[in-house]
Amino acid sequence: MSKINYYTEEGLKKLKDELHEMEAVERPKISKQIGEARDKGDLSENAEYDAAKEAQGILEMRIAKLKDVIANARVIDDSEIDASRALILSTVRIKNLKTNAEQRYMLVAENEADLKAKKISVDSPIGKGLLGKSVGDIADIETPNGIIQFEVLEITRE
Repeated sequence: MSKINYYTEEGLKKLKDELHEMEAVERPKISKQIGEARDKGDLSENAEYDAAKEAQGILEMRIAKLKDVIANARVIDDSEIDASRALILSTVRIKNLKTNAEQRYMLVAENEADLKAKKISVDSPIGKGLLGKSVGDIADIETPNGIIQFEVLEITRE
């Protein structure tokens, strides 16, 4: 059984667009390459044919996996989420208690994580450590360099 993942509307649309691109553009392109390679003669020694068939197998595997992810995806209705605790789709402002540095992150599903956009996965060490915390709570985050303590300063919905 596949794992249920939670997405924003935007994140799920991105997955569906990616699937459509694979099925409507990449799949016909690979089929054409196989046809052209087949037309060149002896398939037993045809490297182009072998490469195209391998690419087709990889693409079909990616399509099947993505269809499974989409089938098990759930869109989060952020209007029903408790804003007093850090949950998926929360934007959390935290302070590193050792350095006093402040950061702001949005907690998102793993597939939507983008550190440049300050979106971190709820499955990351920081994301896991912040889940369920309220303003004023201290989160002990285990990192490769040891445990770092963060204080939750603010939780918002955006």
